[in-house]
Amino acid sequence: MSANSLLFVSLPPISPAFSSPSINHLPPSNPASGSRFPIKSHSGCAALSLRLTAIRASAGGDYSVDSTAAEGDMEIGEARAVVVELLRESGASSEDAYEIAVKAPKYVGMLVDSVRELDEHSLWNSWSDGTEEGEMLDSGGVGFRKKAHLIAMKKGNGGIVPFLESIGLKQSSSMLFARYLASQRLPDLIRKVKFMKKMLFSSSGQEALVGRNARRMMTHLSILIDDDIQRTLSFYEKMEARQGGLDMLGYESSFPCIIESFPGLLSQLTEDNFEMLTEFLGSLAIPNSNIGIILLLFPPVIFYDIEEDIQPRIHSLEKAGVKDNDISRMLLKYPWILSTSIQDNYEKILSLFKSEKVAKSTVDLAIKSWPHILGCSTLKMKSIVDQFGELGVSKKMMAPVITASPQLLLRKSTELHEVISLMEEIGLDGKTTGRILCRCPEIFAASVDNTLRRKVDFLIDFGISRDHLPRVIRKYPDLLGLDVQKTLLPRMRYLMEIGLSKREVCSMIVRFSPLLGYSIEVVFKPKLEFLLSTMQRPLKEVVDYPRYFSYSLEKKIKPRHWVLKSRKIECNLKEMLGKNNEEFAEVYMGVGKMLVLPSTPPDHS
Repeated sequence: MSANSLLFVSLPPISPAFSSPSINHLPPSNPASGSRFPIKSHSGCAALSLRLTAIRASAGGDYSVDSTAAEGDMEIGEARAVVVELLRESGASSEDAYEIAVKAPKYVGMLVDSVRELDEHSLWNSWSDGTEEGEMLDSGGVGFRKKAHLIAMKKGNGGIVPFLESIGLKQSSSMLFARYLASQRLPDLIRKVKFMKKMLFSSSGQEALVGRNARRMMTHLSILIDDDIQRTLSFYEKMEARQGGLDMLGYESSFPCIIESFPGLLSQLTEDNFEMLTEFLGSLAIPNSNIGIILLLFPPVIFYDIEEDIQPRIHSLEKAGVKDNDISRMLLKYPWILSTSIQDNYEKILSLFKSEKVAKSTVDLAIKSWPHILGCSTLKMKSIVDQFGELGVSKKMMAPVITASPQLLLRKSTELHEVISLMEEIGLDGKTTGRILCRCPEIFAASVDNTLRRKVDFLIDFGISRDHLPRVIRKYPDLLGLDVQKTLLPRMRYLMEIGLSKREVCSMIVRFSPLLGYSIEVVFKPKLEFLLSTMQRPLKEVVDYPRYFSYSLEKKIKPRHWVLKSRKIECNLKEMLGKNNEEFAEVYMGVGKMLVLPSTPPDHS
């Protein structure tokens, strides 16, 4: 062989089922650097890239340093072919066997390392218990592939270990679980895993929702829990420790963690179990695409007996006032309602609110809206209810507050105290804060730092003085719940775009803060057009009387304008609109009660 001749490492044979249709028509390789040719199955399985390394041989037959790497690549290729053969012998299809082999590099590496170790120390004879075969193996008369196959066969796991690695299990877990799965056929396991993945991860586009729901469920849990929820929390903790955390719960990458946390999914259950559960949940009007979300959030439900466990607990929910069409929504939000500890807490919650004179119907309505309440301790809720009382919220007003914002019952006392402290910082006393709580309870469920304080700072930065801030909030506390970018700022900008200065807009807000909640298209534009074009009044009048925007254009502004115009009476907007109907009729029409006023110009023909 000449010094410039090339020697290519031989490759293990590839089954025709795994090779590309164009495998025999590869483009020319680059002899100087070697080439990497992707070899794919017809099904589009993961590519198995086998490097064809060009090795330059010297005239004396010595190889370059690339020979060691090439030999390693060859051994890996041989071992991978052994795994494919092993899987095929265990009943896997060609397509599945190929894909599993590609996704089980640690098992392949184990075969390679085992052969090398036995070769290096000439231990084949002892490995085979001194048989004649062992002597032949030590003598070098048997090739690498045959040796790897013997080791794989002696492991005796029927291909289950590489299969478990291929679905993402750690090598230690794969070895352990394989012992418990030894009685199961590999094709059955493969089919079961494919079925489970399809069922668990069919909620396309809702993956992020699963992680958020899991965090919310953990955040609001404060009762003694049963084993099923404890196992679920342990599963969540394992997920949180992985890359991406709980945010990845809705994605297929979470599957290995599910199997490691609930190994019975592979060893105990059959496809029939899954199909029966899917059919039952479908009968509750839960779409197939949402069933996986419920099972990911509460995997133990998969092991429940439908007649003995699930149906009685669904019946308990119905006794709590939950209708058929509510159950599916509640299960999607909070599947833990099917656990025993959550259901047992319901009676304790009813007892608490009965002592507070809150009707069961109000409690049931709150639970339907926020089922997480069922996982909240009554001691924690009692502290929130007591704080309501300290703010002057009467027992009579408790029901409307809870109905409007049930999530307040899930707040920590410290979180509610932060909102109260902010109100004090703004300049509002406890009584006023209590009235705001009754009017806009959702404000007290918001984050102080991420929501409320930012809006207060926005108003101050815009030009509302701290002295006027209490009046602005007291008159329209709803603004603390409005979005700065989508609601507050666009309205302020619009008022300045029509010719008002920032100082004039601030004056209007101080005089009448509900202004910030009005629609630009529905309220501002038509009323300003009527003011400027028809009434021919100056823009400054709305600065002096911004409440103008609160009156109905058709029912009050237009009728009174036509009355005043027909009588040639001039007055400002406050005098025109600030009086009730009787006062207006007496002052401007000379009658004791209001007549039906025209909403269109009177006909003088």
